[in-house]
Amino acid sequence: MVNGPSTPLGTTLPPAQITPTVPPHSEGTPQSGWRDVLLKEGAKGFAKKIRAHKGLLLMDTTMRDAHQSLLATRVRTYDLKRIAPFVAHSFPQMFSLENWGGATFDVAMRFLHECPWERLDALRKEVPNIPFQMLLRGANGVGYTNYPDNAVFKFCELSVKYGMDIFRVFDSLNYLPNLIVGMEAAGEAGGVVEAAISYTGDVSDPSRTKYSLKYYTDLATELIKAGTHILSIKDMAGVLRPEAAKILIDAIRQKHPDVPIHLHTHDTAGAGVATILAAAEKGADIVDVAVDSMSGMTSQPSMGAVVASLKNSPRDTGIDMEKIFQYSAYWEQARQLYAPFECTVTMKSGNSDVYVNEIPGGQYTNLQFQAHSLGLGDQFEEIKRVYTQANQLLGDLIKVTPSSKIVGDLAQFMVQNKLTPQMVVERAEELSFPSSVVEFFQGHVGEPYGGFPEPLRTKILKGKPTVKGRPGASMKPIDFDQLRKDLEEKHGSRVRECDVLSASMYPKVLDEFLDFHGLFGPVECFDTRTFFVGPKIAENLVVEIEKGKTLHIKPLAVTDINSKGEREVFFELNGQLRSVMVKDKTAQKDMKVHPKAQRGQKGSIGAPMPGTIIDVKVKLGDRVEKGAPIVVMSAMKMETVVTAPVSGRIKFIAVSVGLKLEGDDLLVEIE
Repeated sequence: MVNGPSTPLGTTLPPAQITPTVPPHSEGTPQSGWRDVLLKEGAKGFAKKIRAHKGLLLMDTTMRDAHQSLLATRVRTYDLKRIAPFVAHSFPQMFSLENWGGATFDVAMRFLHECPWERLDALRKEVPNIPFQMLLRGANGVGYTNYPDNAVFKFCELSVKYGMDIFRVFDSLNYLPNLIVGMEAAGEAGGVVEAAISYTGDVSDPSRTKYSLKYYTDLATELIKAGTHILSIKDMAGVLRPEAAKILIDAIRQKHPDVPIHLHTHDTAGAGVATILAAAEKGADIVDVAVDSMSGMTSQPSMGAVVASLKNSPRDTGIDMEKIFQYSAYWEQARQLYAPFECTVTMKSGNSDVYVNEIPGGQYTNLQFQAHSLGLGDQFEEIKRVYTQANQLLGDLIKVTPSSKIVGDLAQFMVQNKLTPQMVVERAEELSFPSSVVEFFQGHVGEPYGGFPEPLRTKILKGKPTVKGRPGASMKPIDFDQLRKDLEEKHGSRVRECDVLSASMYPKVLDEFLDFHGLFGPVECFDTRTFFVGPKIAENLVVEIEKGKTLHIKPLAVTDINSKGEREVFFELNGQLRSVMVKDKTAQKDMKVHPKAQRGQKGSIGAPMPGTIIDVKVKLGDRVEKGAPIVVMSAMKMETVVTAPVSGRIKFIAVSVGLKLEGDDLLVEIE
């Protein structure tokens, strides 16, 4: 109401004024499903039951990959929880619900201001009968870089405690040592291990020799030897053509008749349903789909289309079409709440050029948004063309997070700087490449199949150190006890075990999330439209902050700005008149409101009290030791010498003699 959305909006479209209708469903305990089989039989017995099942099993990606591909991963727990009981009662035949991992972990904290662990726990309570499935980036956990092994193992252990069942483990380069770390972590935690082969190229084209049929069948054999319970084919760009699906699935099935095969694809080119049916014909056990209104384009193929296509066939799914229609209707309405992130603003249809550029479904729409934000919106076709060139410069990579980001960063760098592939190679020693590209060549992601391209690698690195072998093997284990102490020092005793795990992979994001939550409380309780754009004057809001505890809030008025750059917001809370002063951040820019010290950062030094600066003891660039005097302040005739809490260099001075400050106003920054 004063400062606008608390999370950046991707488009100018507002959320719809709508409350999605939850379809009617049974009450009480839902019918037993595949999770009951898993709990009874264990992971190995579960895998045997899958192979013995005659129908085609479905994983529903609506709660994860579908909205990651179509709505910038912005779907909130609020809307997932509302539909979860219907899903539990209507789809006990569903193999699994993919609802965690990938980008959802980061985005939940960074942009939705909600805890991803609480999302998992809340959904588990609503859906006890269908297995939950997550995407684990091997040695990258749910992050974008390699982490110490103990971080990945601890993460998987806690994930199972919060309700996770099946871990789809992949590596962005199909680098076996990184894959095995993730597999072992998931297995030791008690989860079902679903090792994934990330697919690129075209096994039906004899001229595409790098990623051949033998490459994939050999990798499948290695993953099965390493103990995977289920083997996944992860076609992250939707480039697996129907004929190639037949060749690949048949070859693996003939070689490994007892291992369940799970196919993941995207519908970017529009051929996803055909690919799924071809794979089912050759023996795939499980396929990924999204409910109809959240399917198609860069998402997964349509659930309803697959179910209808197999009706009355040997691979009949047994799923009720009427239930799919109701499920789809909910998401058709809910999707309107996420209009600010709607991919159809820039993408109007699928595109078969993905067979050439091989851009993953989850990255395709993100690249479009990035291109628009960089002022390159009218050059997106050029970015896609250069993406192919960038991929070849990097050695023709398997492209999935984080390797796909590396290719995308290089492509946008080339377009922005009008560089051809030849110019990149010739000028590599003088260009300032994106850090992701440099780190790739250093070996921080792992070793690509076929090795690093030379002489480009040597030219880009210019003598920088490299990592040999698996990056995590040489990393110092995380001291979780110390990490918890550090977090409690910044955020108090409210720090939980799950926060410590979040901090191990996203330290800055977790700090910002806890700061926000400490200041504003459980904003995840607001309905989605209110969360994104705020309430309207005189609108009645009903907010359930916990079971049995509901707040009734009615905004009444917002005053003009005062001399401190604040506005007073009047509202009713459960019928009682209240008001709160809110800093107007837009006005602050004009009024030059002094910045505050950053809480938790020892080098960011704030005023210990209100007062006036009477002496500044340092200059920009000075080297200071811990305890050295920095600033002298005066308040009520009492002088205070502010000293350096750490040793370092003076990076920024925010004050001058005579300046009047409030408590915690920034004095200096030391780096």
